[in-house]
Amino acid sequence: MEIDEDFIVFSILIFSWLEYLWELYLSLRQLRIFQTNNTIPEDLKDMLTTESFKKARLYGIDKAKFRIVKELYGIASTSLILYKRWIAVAWFKSEHIGAIFNITSDREILISCVFMIFVTVFNFVVNMPFTIYGTFVLEQKHGFNKQTVGFFIKDQCKSLVLSLVITLPIISIAIFIIMLGGKMFVMWLWMFTTVATLLLLTLYPSVIAPLFDKFTPLPDGTLREGIQNLASKLNFPLSQIYIVEGSKRSAHSNAYFSGMFGAKRIVLFDTLIEKYDEEKKMTTGCTEKEILGILAHELGHWSCSHINKSIVLTEVNLLLLFSAFGFLFKYSTLYTALGFPPGQEPIIIGLIVVLQLILAPYNSILSFFTTCLSRKFEFEADNFAVSLNYTNELKSALIKLGKDNLDYPIYDKLYSAWYHSHPTLLHRIENIKLLQSNAKSD
Repeated sequence: MEIDEDFIVFSILIFSWLEYLWELYLSLRQLRIFQTNNTIPEDLKDMLTTESFKKARLYGIDKAKFRIVKELYGIASTSLILYKRWIAVAWFKSEHIGAIFNITSDREILISCVFMIFVTVFNFVVNMPFTIYGTFVLEQKHGFNKQTVGFFIKDQCKSLVLSLVITLPIISIAIFIIMLGGKMFVMWLWMFTTVATLLLLTLYPSVIAPLFDKFTPLPDGTLREGIQNLASKLNFPLSQIYIVEGSKRSAHSNAYFSGMFGAKRIVLFDTLIEKYDEEKKMTTGCTEKEILGILAHELGHWSCSHINKSIVLTEVNLLLLFSAFGFLFKYSTLYTALGFPPGQEPIIIGLIVVLQLILAPYNSILSFFTTCLSRKFEFEADNFAVSLNYTNELKSALIKLGKDNLDYPIYDKLYSAWYHSHPTLLHRIENIKLLQSNAKSD
């Protein structure tokens, strides 16, 4: 049965707007909590002052309003692009640009690269006002932005160039595999993307991340010794401990470990280490014992194989997506619905239409379940840290990180369930207290 072209576009737009209205509803629910709740939760009264709680609430209000405006802009832009058939226009522009460099329209892989450059730069430019506002107005207003204009420009240019350097070869090889066709092209495409993903994950800590931030080995001392002892106790294959100079970009703090195979590295943000902030006239960061509590949580992810489980789930999802693509991408009406003349069916357009637009409902449902799974992993990592007797250190570290990052602790249940990949601070403290209670009863 032939499906009408307008029906395809209309169906995509209907789902996009329904998803937008659902997320707007959630954002408005959370915004109301920000605006009306002025009471510090009982579990946080010992650690949070009225002033810090107020700052977190105001930061939350500003972020929520910014998100609402940004999402409205996004859905309006998507609707206009689909209604005006601008995806096809962008492809024709790419053919025109290619002709300037003597690239004929039949050289699909090269035209696809031109198309990706054109679209990437276009998105970079049209979204730049939001990036600038988010950095130099929103984050600046609440004391988080540490970037100079020069650093910001350099950082954005690096990100743009690096995204193209990584994306274009992957896209080119993927299109080549699809062009070869055959009954097994979906499996070849999946195996290629799997290898590319693992390669990028392997290269990121030692090659990509240092392009943006300065990494220096953690100096000898009690903190380094404590981290090494913790890693040794768990047989964690630690190669090096680094401090990343995140304070040049933001006052937000974090810690993580990286490395896919063999030896791994632990990275601490310099903002995580306890110090007196002259600008804020207060002590920020965590004590050494609290940092060990945070790292016990992070190593819990390693011990519970959360990273490997996530990679496996990602690869299964990719195989499902590519299988759906293999079934749908030759359906000619998909291309004519977007403004292409009959017979012109660029593979890169098929990838975009099928994976991002046609399968959008599947992607949204999957995203929700992935978020739920991520929260489960976070609880398991907290439980692991508690099992290592870092209960009090983890609890106080979580509260301090929430305070330093102006993380408002009260969230609407529906909003949190849809958006939060980590449990809220109150849920994590409640879980830790329950573990303490169970340990005492035993």
